[in-house]
Amino acid sequence: MAAAAAAATVSGAVSKPVLLGGEPVRKGAFPTWPVWAGNDEAGLLKVLRSGKWYRGTGKTVEAFEAKFASLMGAVGCVAVANGTSALMTALHGLDVQAGDEVIIPPYTFIATVNAVLSKSALPVFVDSDARTFQMDASKIEAAVTERTVAVVPVHIAGAPPNLDEVMRVGRKRGLKVLEDAAQAHLGEWRGRKLGTIGDAGTYSFQASKNLNSGEGGAVISSDTAFIERCYAYHTNSSPRKGSSVKPAQGANLRLTEFQASLLLSQMERLELQAKTRDGNAAYLTKLLREIPGIVPAELESGCTRSAWHLYMFRYDARQFAGLPREKFLKALAAEGVPCSSGYGRLNKQPFLENVIAGRGYQRLFSAPRLKEWRDRNECPVNDRICDEGVWFTQTMLLGPREDMEQIAAAVLKIRAHAGELARG
Repeated sequence: MAAAAAAATVSGAVSKPVLLGGEPVRKGAFPTWPVWAGNDEAGLLKVLRSGKWYRGTGKTVEAFEAKFASLMGAVGCVAVANGTSALMTALHGLDVQAGDEVIIPPYTFIATVNAVLSKSALPVFVDSDARTFQMDASKIEAAVTERTVAVVPVHIAGAPPNLDEVMRVGRKRGLKVLEDAAQAHLGEWRGRKLGTIGDAGTYSFQASKNLNSGEGGAVISSDTAFIERCYAYHTNSSPRKGSSVKPAQGANLRLTEFQASLLLSQMERLELQAKTRDGNAAYLTKLLREIPGIVPAELESGCTRSAWHLYMFRYDARQFAGLPREKFLKALAAEGVPCSSGYGRLNKQPFLENVIAGRGYQRLFSAPRLKEWRDRNECPVNDRICDEGVWFTQTMLLGPREDMEQIAAAVLKIRAHAGELARG
Protein backbone atom coordinates (compact mmCIF):
# COMPACT_ATOMS: atom_id res chain seq x y z
CA MET A 1 0.00 0.00 0.00
CA ALA A 2 1.41 3.40 -0.93
CA ALA A 3 1.99 5.93 1.82
CA ALA A 4 -0.71 8.21 0.44
CA ALA A 5 -3.17 5.33 0.45
CA ALA A 6 -2.17 4.47 4.00
CA ALA A 7 -2.87 8.04 5.04
CA ALA A 8 -6.27 7.91 3.40
CA THR A 9 -7.27 5.00 5.63
CA VAL A 10 -7.12 7.29 8.65
CA SER A 11 -9.97 9.71 9.09
CA GLY A 12 -8.75 13.27 8.99
CA ALA A 13 -5.22 12.35 7.94
CA VAL A 14 -4.96 15.42 5.70
CA SER A 15 -6.79 17.71 8.11
CA LYS A 16 -4.95 20.22 10.27
CA PRO A 17 -2.28 18.93 12.66
CA VAL A 18 -3.09 19.02 16.36
CA LEU A 19 -0.66 21.92 16.81
CA LEU A 20 -2.82 23.92 14.39
CA GLY A 21 -6.10 23.01 16.06
CA GLY A 22 -6.87 19.69 14.38
CA GLU A 23 -7.61 16.21 15.73
CA PRO A 24 -4.84 13.66 16.27
CA VAL A 25 -4.34 10.86 13.79
CA ARG A 26 -3.97 8.42 16.66
CA LYS A 27 -5.76 8.52 20.01
CA GLY A 28 -4.88 5.09 21.39
CA ALA A 29 -1.65 4.08 23.05
CA PHE A 30 0.99 1.87 21.49
CA PRO A 31 1.73 -1.47 23.19
CA THR A 32 3.18 -1.15 26.67
CA TRP A 33 6.36 -2.78 27.90
CA PRO A 34 7.27 -5.12 29.47
CA VAL A 35 4.88 -7.88 28.49
CA TRP A 36 4.44 -10.47 31.22
CA ALA A 37 2.36 -13.58 31.78
CA GLY A 38 1.70 -16.30 34.32
CA ASN A 39 4.94 -18.14 33.68
CA ASP A 40 6.90 -15.03 34.74
CA GLU A 41 5.05 -14.91 38.04
CA ALA A 42 5.34 -18.65 38.63
CA GLY A 43 9.07 -18.62 38.05
CA LEU A 44 9.63 -15.71 40.41
CA LEU A 45 7.55 -17.35 43.12
CA LYS A 46 9.51 -20.57 42.72
CA VAL A 47 12.77 -18.71 43.33
CA LEU A 48 11.23 -16.74 46.21
CA ARG A 49 10.01 -19.85 47.98
CA SER A 50 13.27 -21.70 47.43
CA GLY A 51 15.16 -19.22 49.60
CA LYS A 52 18.04 -19.46 47.12
CA TRP A 53 18.15 -15.98 45.67
CA TYR A 54 21.73 -15.47 44.51
CA ARG A 55 24.28 -17.19 42.33
CA GLY A 56 26.00 -20.02 44.14
CA THR A 57 22.95 -21.21 46.03
CA GLY A 58 20.43 -21.71 43.24
CA LYS A 59 20.72 -23.04 39.68
CA THR A 60 18.49 -20.57 37.80
CA VAL A 61 21.36 -18.35 36.62
CA GLU A 62 23.21 -21.37 35.31
CA ALA A 63 20.08 -22.57 33.52
CA PHE A 64 19.69 -19.20 31.84
CA GLU A 65 23.35 -19.11 30.79
CA ALA A 66 23.06 -22.51 29.15
CA LYS A 67 19.82 -21.65 27.36
CA PHE A 68 21.01 -18.25 26.17
CA ALA A 69 24.31 -19.61 24.89
CA SER A 70 22.41 -22.29 22.97
CA LEU A 71 19.98 -19.75 21.52
CA MET A 72 22.83 -17.53 20.37
CA GLY A 73 24.93 -20.39 19.02
CA ALA A 74 27.79 -19.74 21.45
CA VAL A 75 29.75 -22.21 23.56
CA GLY A 76 29.51 -20.27 26.79
CA CYS A 77 27.74 -17.43 28.58
CA VAL A 78 28.37 -15.46 31.77
CA ALA A 79 25.31 -13.64 33.11
CA VAL A 80 26.06 -10.33 34.83
CA ALA A 81 24.32 -7.44 36.55
CA ASN A 82 23.71 -5.24 33.49
CA GLY A 83 24.94 -4.40 30.00
CA THR A 84 27.67 -2.09 31.25
CA SER A 85 28.95 -4.86 33.49
CA ALA A 86 28.96 -7.17 30.49
CA LEU A 87 31.19 -4.78 28.55
CA MET A 88 33.56 -4.30 31.50
CA THR A 89 33.75 -8.04 32.05
CA ALA A 90 34.40 -8.77 28.38
CA LEU A 91 37.11 -6.10 28.12
CA HIS A 92 38.82 -7.72 31.09
CA GLY A 93 38.52 -11.13 29.46
CA LEU A 94 40.14 -9.71 26.31
CA ASP A 95 43.00 -8.29 28.43
CA VAL A 96 42.35 -4.62 27.65
CA GLN A 97 44.61 -2.64 29.98
CA ALA A 98 45.50 0.90 31.00
CA GLY A 99 47.12 2.82 28.16
CA ASP A 100 45.55 0.72 25.41
CA GLU A 101 43.34 2.18 22.69
CA VAL A 102 39.90 0.79 21.86
CA ILE A 103 37.97 1.78 18.73
CA ILE A 104 34.26 2.54 19.23
CA PRO A 105 31.49 4.40 17.36
CA PRO A 106 30.31 7.88 18.38
CA TYR A 107 26.63 6.95 17.92
CA THR A 108 25.98 4.73 20.91
CA PHE A 109 24.85 4.74 24.51
CA ILE A 110 27.29 6.14 27.07
CA ALA A 111 27.92 2.67 28.53
CA THR A 112 30.17 1.73 25.62
CA VAL A 113 32.64 4.52 26.29
CA ASN A 114 32.33 4.23 30.07
CA ALA A 115 33.36 0.58 29.92
CA VAL A 116 36.49 1.54 27.97
CA LEU A 117 37.26 4.33 30.43
CA SER A 118 36.83 1.91 33.35
CA LYS A 119 39.92 0.10 32.03
CA SER A 120 41.86 3.39 31.79
CA ALA A 121 42.03 2.76 28.05
CA LEU A 122 41.62 5.49 25.44
CA PRO A 123 38.39 5.41 23.39
CA VAL A 124 39.01 6.23 19.73
CA PHE A 125 35.92 7.18 17.75
CA VAL A 126 35.34 6.07 14.17
CA ASP A 127 32.73 8.10 12.27
CA SER A 128 29.25 6.84 11.42
CA ASP A 129 27.72 5.80 8.11
CA ALA A 130 24.81 8.11 7.26
CA ARG A 131 22.95 5.30 5.49
CA THR A 132 22.89 2.90 8.42
CA PHE A 133 23.61 5.03 11.55
CA GLN A 134 26.29 2.38 12.30
CA MET A 135 30.07 2.68 12.60
CA ASP A 136 31.60 3.17 9.14
CA ALA A 137 33.73 0.03 8.98
CA SER A 138 35.68 1.37 5.99
CA LYS A 139 37.27 3.94 8.34
CA ILE A 140 38.40 1.56 11.08
CA GLU A 141 41.82 0.64 9.72
CA ALA A 142 42.89 4.28 9.45
CA ALA A 143 42.18 4.69 13.18
CA VAL A 144 44.48 1.84 14.25
CA THR A 145 47.76 2.74 16.00
CA GLU A 146 50.44 0.70 17.73
CA ARG A 147 48.39 1.01 20.95
CA THR A 148 45.10 -0.26 19.49
CA VAL A 149 44.11 -3.62 20.97
CA ALA A 150 40.38 -3.92 20.26
CA VAL A 151 37.45 -2.65 18.24
CA VAL A 152 33.89 -2.57 19.61
CA PRO A 153 31.27 -2.52 16.85
CA VAL A 154 27.97 -1.52 18.45
CA HIS A 155 24.82 -2.94 16.86
CA ILE A 156 22.66 0.15 17.31
CA ALA A 157 18.90 -0.41 17.07
CA GLY A 158 19.57 -4.13 16.62
CA ALA A 159 21.53 -4.04 13.36
CA PRO A 160 25.29 -4.35 12.78
CA PRO A 161 27.86 -2.36 10.83
CA ASN A 162 29.70 -4.18 8.03
CA LEU A 163 31.05 -7.05 10.10
CA ASP A 164 32.91 -8.57 7.15
CA GLU A 165 35.09 -5.46 7.07
CA VAL A 166 35.34 -5.25 10.85
CA MET A 167 36.61 -8.82 11.01
CA ARG A 168 38.98 -8.32 8.08
CA VAL A 169 40.66 -5.40 9.81
CA GLY A 170 40.65 -7.21 13.13
CA ARG A 171 42.44 -10.24 11.71
CA LYS A 172 44.87 -8.16 9.66
CA ARG A 173 45.86 -5.86 12.53
CA GLY A 174 45.67 -8.39 15.36
CA LEU A 175 42.75 -6.70 17.12
CA LYS A 176 40.17 -8.30 19.37
CA VAL A 177 36.60 -7.74 18.20
CA LEU A 178 33.99 -7.26 20.92
CA GLU A 179 30.43 -6.95 19.63
CA ASP A 180 28.26 -4.67 21.76
CA ALA A 181 24.94 -6.36 21.01
CA ALA A 182 23.04 -4.73 23.88
CA GLN A 183 20.17 -3.86 21.52
CA ALA A 184 20.48 -6.78 19.12
CA HIS A 185 18.66 -9.80 20.59
CA LEU A 186 18.18 -12.34 17.75
CA GLY A 187 19.81 -10.03 15.19
CA GLU A 188 21.93 -11.85 12.59
CA TRP A 189 24.86 -11.38 10.24
CA ARG A 190 24.79 -13.84 7.32
CA GLY A 191 22.62 -16.19 9.33
CA ARG A 192 24.74 -16.13 12.51
CA LYS A 193 23.54 -14.47 15.68
CA LEU A 194 25.07 -11.11 16.47
CA GLY A 195 27.54 -11.44 19.30
CA THR A 196 29.05 -14.62 17.85
CA ILE A 197 30.94 -13.14 14.89
CA GLY A 198 33.81 -11.55 16.81
CA ASP A 199 35.83 -12.82 19.75
CA ALA A 200 32.98 -12.10 22.14
CA GLY A 201 29.60 -10.42 22.39
CA THR A 202 27.74 -8.60 25.14
CA TYR A 203 24.03 -8.15 25.74
CA SER A 204 21.84 -6.00 27.95
CA PHE A 205 18.53 -6.98 29.57
CA GLN A 206 17.69 -3.51 30.88
CA ALA A 207 14.01 -2.55 31.12
CA SER A 208 13.69 -1.18 27.58
CA LYS A 209 15.42 -4.12 25.89
CA ASN A 210 13.71 -6.72 23.72
CA LEU A 211 14.69 -9.36 26.31
CA ASN A 212 14.10 -7.75 29.67
CA SER A 213 14.65 -8.47 33.35
CA GLY A 214 14.68 -4.86 34.55
CA GLU A 215 18.46 -4.97 34.72
CA GLY A 216 20.88 -7.64 33.59
CA GLY A 217 23.47 -8.51 31.01
CA ALA A 218 25.47 -11.34 29.47
CA VAL A 219 28.81 -12.08 27.86
CA ILE A 220 28.90 -14.81 25.21
CA SER A 221 31.74 -16.46 23.33
CA SER A 222 32.93 -19.76 21.89
CA ASP A 223 36.35 -19.30 23.55
CA THR A 224 36.10 -21.32 26.75
CA ALA A 225 39.26 -19.83 28.27
CA PHE A 226 37.84 -16.34 27.74
CA ILE A 227 34.53 -17.37 29.34
CA GLU A 228 36.37 -18.68 32.40
CA ARG A 229 38.31 -15.41 32.75
CA CYS A 230 35.03 -13.51 32.57
CA TYR A 231 33.45 -15.78 35.17
CA ALA A 232 36.28 -15.22 37.61
CA TYR A 233 36.19 -11.46 37.05
CA HIS A 234 32.43 -11.10 37.60
CA THR A 235 32.46 -12.98 40.88
CA ASN A 236 35.14 -11.10 42.80
CA SER A 237 38.24 -12.82 41.42
CA SER A 238 36.92 -16.32 42.19
CA PRO A 239 37.56 -18.79 39.36
CA ARG A 240 35.01 -21.50 38.79
CA LYS A 241 35.74 -24.76 40.61
CA GLY A 242 38.09 -26.82 38.49
CA SER A 243 39.09 -23.86 36.29
CA SER A 244 42.76 -23.25 35.48
CA VAL A 245 42.27 -19.47 35.45
CA LYS A 246 44.67 -17.63 37.74
CA PRO A 247 42.93 -15.21 40.13
CA ALA A 248 43.17 -11.59 39.00
CA GLN A 249 41.33 -8.31 39.47
CA GLY A 250 37.61 -8.75 39.74
CA ALA A 251 34.32 -7.23 40.83
CA ASN A 252 30.93 -8.33 42.08
CA LEU A 253 28.79 -8.19 38.94
CA ARG A 254 26.59 -11.24 39.42
CA LEU A 255 23.01 -11.66 38.19
CA THR A 256 20.40 -12.70 40.75
CA GLU A 257 18.25 -15.82 40.57
CA PHE A 258 15.15 -13.61 40.26
CA GLN A 259 16.46 -11.88 37.14
CA ALA A 260 17.50 -15.19 35.61
CA SER A 261 14.03 -16.58 36.20
CA LEU A 262 12.45 -13.64 34.40
CA LEU A 263 14.83 -14.03 31.49
CA LEU A 264 14.05 -17.72 31.12
CA SER A 265 10.32 -17.07 30.89
CA GLN A 266 10.69 -13.93 28.75
CA MET A 267 12.78 -15.93 26.26
CA GLU A 268 9.72 -18.04 25.47
CA ARG A 269 8.08 -15.02 23.79
CA LEU A 270 11.21 -13.52 22.22
CA GLU A 271 10.95 -15.11 18.76
CA LEU A 272 7.26 -14.33 18.27
CA GLN A 273 7.81 -10.71 19.31
CA ALA A 274 10.80 -10.50 16.97
CA LYS A 275 8.73 -11.74 14.02
CA THR A 276 6.09 -9.10 14.73
CA ARG A 277 8.73 -6.37 14.74
CA ASP A 278 10.25 -7.74 11.53
CA GLY A 279 6.97 -7.52 9.65
CA ASN A 280 5.96 -4.12 10.97
CA ALA A 281 9.40 -2.60 10.38
CA ALA A 282 9.42 -3.77 6.77
CA TYR A 283 5.94 -2.35 6.18
CA LEU A 284 6.72 0.95 7.90
CA THR A 285 9.88 1.32 5.82
CA LYS A 286 7.87 0.79 2.65
CA LEU A 287 5.47 3.54 3.67
CA LEU A 288 8.02 6.06 4.88
CA ARG A 289 10.31 5.69 1.87
CA GLU A 290 7.56 7.23 -0.25
CA ILE A 291 7.55 10.43 1.80
CA PRO A 292 10.09 13.02 0.58
CA GLY A 293 12.36 14.10 3.42
CA ILE A 294 12.08 10.84 5.38
CA VAL A 295 15.05 8.49 4.95
CA PRO A 296 14.77 5.21 6.91
CA ALA A 297 18.03 3.70 8.15
CA GLU A 298 19.31 1.00 5.81
CA LEU A 299 20.60 -2.42 6.80
CA GLU A 300 23.99 -3.62 5.61
CA SER A 301 23.66 -6.28 2.89
CA GLY A 302 25.11 -8.91 5.24
CA CYS A 303 22.48 -8.23 7.91
CA THR A 304 20.05 -11.13 7.57
CA ARG A 305 17.98 -9.98 10.54
CA SER A 306 17.68 -6.85 12.63
CA ALA A 307 16.39 -6.97 16.19
CA TRP A 308 14.56 -3.65 15.59
CA HIS A 309 15.14 -2.43 19.13
CA LEU A 310 14.73 1.00 17.56
CA TYR A 311 13.29 2.19 14.29
CA MET A 312 15.48 5.06 13.03
CA PHE A 313 15.24 7.50 10.15
CA ARG A 314 16.77 10.79 9.07
CA TYR A 315 14.57 13.85 8.78
CA ASP A 316 15.35 16.40 6.06
CA ALA A 317 13.80 19.72 7.07
CA ARG A 318 14.32 21.09 3.55
CA GLN A 319 11.60 18.73 2.33
CA PHE A 320 9.29 19.94 5.10
CA ALA A 321 9.30 23.67 4.27
CA GLY A 322 12.20 24.24 6.65
CA LEU A 323 10.30 22.92 9.67
CA PRO A 324 12.99 22.36 12.36
CA ARG A 325 13.37 18.82 13.63
CA GLU A 326 12.38 19.88 17.15
CA LYS A 327 9.03 21.18 15.85
CA PHE A 328 8.58 18.06 13.70
CA LEU A 329 9.07 15.87 16.78
CA LYS A 330 6.62 17.97 18.78
CA ALA A 331 4.04 17.83 16.00
CA LEU A 332 4.44 14.08 15.58
CA ALA A 333 4.03 13.47 19.31
CA ALA A 334 0.90 15.61 19.30
CA GLU A 335 -0.56 13.30 16.65
CA GLY A 336 -0.19 10.39 19.09
CA VAL A 337 3.12 9.12 17.73
CA PRO A 338 5.85 9.24 20.43
CA CYS A 339 9.34 9.86 19.09
CA SER A 340 12.77 11.15 20.05
CA SER A 341 15.86 12.73 18.51
CA GLY A 342 18.14 9.84 19.49
CA TYR A 343 21.75 10.00 20.61
CA GLY A 344 23.88 13.10 20.83
CA ARG A 345 27.57 13.53 19.97
CA LEU A 346 29.19 11.07 22.37
CA ASN A 347 32.67 12.01 21.17
CA LYS A 348 32.04 15.62 22.24
CA GLN A 349 30.50 15.09 25.67
CA PRO A 350 32.04 17.30 28.40
CA PHE A 351 32.50 14.36 30.78
CA LEU A 352 34.85 12.71 28.30
CA GLU A 353 37.14 15.72 28.15
CA ASN A 354 37.11 15.90 31.96
CA VAL A 355 38.27 12.29 32.20
CA ILE A 356 41.00 12.72 29.59
CA ALA A 357 42.21 15.91 31.32
CA GLY A 358 42.52 14.09 34.65
CA ARG A 359 45.88 13.12 36.09
CA GLY A 360 45.44 9.42 35.30
CA TYR A 361 45.24 9.91 31.55
CA GLN A 362 47.86 12.64 31.69
CA ARG A 363 50.25 10.07 33.15
CA LEU A 364 49.31 7.38 30.65
CA PHE A 365 49.45 9.50 27.50
CA SER A 366 51.72 12.35 26.45
CA ALA A 367 50.30 15.81 25.74
CA PRO A 368 51.04 15.47 21.98
CA ARG A 369 49.28 12.09 21.95
CA LEU A 370 46.15 13.51 23.59
CA LYS A 371 46.12 16.49 21.23
CA GLU A 372 46.31 14.07 18.32
CA TRP A 373 43.49 12.05 19.90
CA ARG A 374 41.25 15.12 20.02
CA ASP A 375 41.94 15.87 16.35
CA ARG A 376 41.26 12.27 15.32
CA ASN A 377 37.94 12.17 17.11
CA GLU A 378 36.13 14.57 14.80
CA CYS A 379 33.13 12.74 13.32
CA PRO A 380 31.36 15.02 10.82
CA VAL A 381 28.99 12.39 9.44
CA ASN A 382 27.89 11.52 12.94
CA ASP A 383 27.26 15.21 13.62
CA ARG A 384 24.83 15.18 10.72
CA ILE A 385 23.06 12.06 11.99
CA CYS A 386 22.69 13.62 15.43
CA ASP A 387 21.06 16.65 13.81
CA GLU A 388 18.69 14.65 11.58
CA GLY A 389 17.92 11.43 13.46
CA VAL A 390 14.45 10.40 14.65
CA TRP A 391 13.66 7.29 16.69
CA PHE A 392 10.65 5.10 17.39
CA THR A 393 10.97 2.48 20.15
CA GLN A 394 10.59 -1.27 19.67
CA THR A 395 7.22 -1.34 21.44
CA MET A 396 5.71 0.69 18.58
CA LEU A 397 6.43 -2.26 16.29
CA LEU A 398 4.51 -4.77 18.39
CA GLY A 399 0.98 -3.72 17.44
CA PRO A 400 -1.14 -4.35 14.33
CA ARG A 401 -0.23 -3.22 10.82
CA GLU A 402 -2.70 -0.34 11.11
CA ASP A 403 -0.36 1.26 13.64
CA MET A 404 2.28 1.59 10.91
CA GLU A 405 -0.25 3.21 8.61
CA GLN A 406 -1.16 5.73 11.30
CA ILE A 407 2.51 6.60 11.82
CA ALA A 408 2.87 7.27 8.09
CA ALA A 409 -0.38 9.22 8.05
CA ALA A 410 0.82 11.45 10.87
CA VAL A 411 4.08 12.19 9.02
CA LEU A 412 2.17 12.98 5.83
CA LYS A 413 -0.19 15.31 7.66
CA ILE A 414 2.72 17.23 9.17
CA ARG A 415 4.42 17.50 5.78
CA ALA A 416 1.23 18.80 4.17
CA HIS A 417 1.10 21.61 6.74
CA ALA A 418 4.84 22.02 7.36
CA GLY A 419 4.91 25.63 6.19
CA GLU A 420 2.21 26.67 8.63
CA LEU A 421 3.87 24.73 11.44
CA ALA A 422 7.21 26.36 10.66
CA ARG A 423 5.67 29.83 10.88
CA GLY A 424 3.75 29.02 14.05
